[in-house]
Amino acid sequence: MARYFIYLAYDGTNYHGWQIQPNGASVQETLMQALATFLRQPVEVVGAGRTDAGVHARLMVAHFDFGCILDCDSVTDKLNRLLPPDISVYKVCRVRPDAHARFDATYRTYKYYITTQKSPFNRMYSWRIFQQLDFKKMNEAAATLFDYIDFTSFSKLHTDVKTNNCKIMHAAWEQVGENEWVFTIQADRFLRNMVRAVVGTLVEVGRGKLSVDGFRKIIEEKNRCSAGTSVPGHALFLVDIGYPQEIFQIDNRI
Repeated sequence: MARYFIYLAYDGTNYHGWQIQPNGASVQETLMQALATFLRQPVEVVGAGRTDAGVHARLMVAHFDFGCILDCDSVTDKLNRLLPPDISVYKVCRVRPDAHARFDATYRTYKYYITTQKSPFNRMYSWRIFQQLDFKKMNEAAATLFDYIDFTSFSKLHTDVKTNNCKIMHAAWEQVGENEWVFTIQADRFLRNMVRAVVGTLVEVGRGKLSVDGFRKIIEEKNRCSAGTSVPGHALFLVDIGYPQEIFQIDNRI
């Protein structure tokens, strides 16, 4: 049995998130259907994480198993022919049989986009706000994330995870246009709804409704009800996932 990683991107607008849902289209299900059509048998796909409804991915990684060695370039080409226009496969590569798209990931990186100007061209991928924010204060608050590992205050309630601990590696706002800002956050793992809750609480700091010390206190309270509202998912992108080099096979030829 051979295991393969799929590197893909998707526009999440028309999907109820990555994970298979009983009453809505998901990216995972769409990818599995394309694989099953090409390989002529059902194929289980395991993703590196679960993006929420409407959230996009410039890079998602998933793995699947198959009983023989595949031509990875051919799989990539066939999947792109079978998948809808809003899902694209970058590459397929063979990995060690015990490699895992979710558990072997060493980091994930997300970006959240905010704009202060109405535009017909970024309305699907950026959150428009109607007042100026103090991004300097928001960066001061974001820097406090490095002092903690328990982010219960930013986690969706009643999830099945065993720990709410995460190691934050990067968290900062950057201006990328006259009226556009992006928040980049990287960690070894993220909790359900975590990035959107962090951004929503940082926006409260930017609006002057919450101090930097108040932001720190919210983390320490470990209470989701203390944090800000989750921001809309359409402006959030999963952009990178890292893996140790040793999980990849050197020889991917047939």
